Amino acid sequence: MSDEPLDWIALAGKRAKGKRPDYFDDPAVDRLLSIVMALVGEVSVQRQRGDTLERLLEAKGIVAREDIESFVPDRAAAEERGVATKAYIARVMRGVQQAMEAMAADDKPVEQVSEELKKL
Repeated sequence: MSDEPLDWIALAGKRAKGKRPDYFDDPAVDRLLSIVMALVGEVSVQRQRGDTLERLLEAKGIVAREDIESFVPDRAAAEERGVATKAYIARVMRGVQQAMEAMAADDKPVEQVSEELKKL
């Protein structure tokens, strides 16, 4: 096992093997659905984890929920959150990123790629 840190942002952009399923006639709608469902999954997990932490902390008398609401992170925490946010956005935008890479791989002129992205 390597001591090198994992590049989570790069890993989030990796392609799954096989063809993506098509649910709608317009591929842009499928990509939008993919983004929305990734967000739904992320938000659901975060809400459950946040609720668990708040309940445990409050039950043990360690932190009141109002302390959580008024918390301001220090510089190191803010930087850590920034990296986490970038990784999160990369996961959410994975479908659009892959579509852009596929269009670029076809060696299409920039104008054509731009027009196709506008349809997203």
